[in-house]
Amino acid sequence: MFNFFITEEKISEDKIIITDADYNHAINVLRLKVGDEFLASVNGQSHLCEIEQITKTQVIAKITLKDYLDTSLPIKIYLFQGLPKSDKMELIIQKAVELGVDQIFPVETERCVVKLDQKKKDTKTSRWQSIAESAAKQSKRTVIPQVLSAISFKELLEKIKTVDVFLLPYECVNGMQATKDALSDIKSGMTVGVFIGPEGGFSEKEVISCQNLGAKIISLGKRILRTETATITSLSMLMLHAETNL
Repeated sequence: MFNFFITEEKISEDKIIITDADYNHAINVLRLKVGDEFLASVNGQSHLCEIEQITKTQVIAKITLKDYLDTSLPIKIYLFQGLPKSDKMELIIQKAVELGVDQIFPVETERCVVKLDQKKKDTKTSRWQSIAESAAKQSKRTVIPQVLSAISFKELLEKIKTVDVFLLPYECVNGMQATKDALSDIKSGMTVGVFIGPEGGFSEKEVISCQNLGAKIISLGKRILRTETATITSLSMLMLHAETNL
């Protein structure tokens, strides 16, 4: 069942109105008809709707069940992703949204090969936000996670202070005890930051700087993972912990 994100002005009592690009997608791509059902997410709530009327510019549907689906996690997850090469960031954003991330911060670290000027940042951010929206629709998220413009490592250090728990997976950590301890510290309602390095990993200076501000240095296992694999592994671990223990 497809999920549309609707703004407040498109909802009135028990009616939902779909227009513009969503109208085109509903009619010309999904081929929805009168009587078909879909989900509509409004301000973090997901409603089950049934199409009552289709005009040349609008799909008019009735809300048949409010608060139908809640896909949110009991924690807020913020992904801080060292900028990877080529189009890996697009895959990372797609999977991060599917796994429950709330905000994504691309980070320019010491070993990043990719360097973005302001024009490229704006173009990339717009593209990445579009990918986040598509992934949110596909995975039936009730809100669209935000992809922020790339930040510097110095700006990242300030962000560490704003979350309850900050995790930094690092290949030099021996054993999984630090990971288990870090997960046990995460409680319902907390904000959790996860910092993943680019292809070249973190410099020792970056790890120490984060650790000095309270970051928990953890392991993802004995193997060296690609940046996109490390991201998916970290977020999967957090999602499973949140959904089974909180």
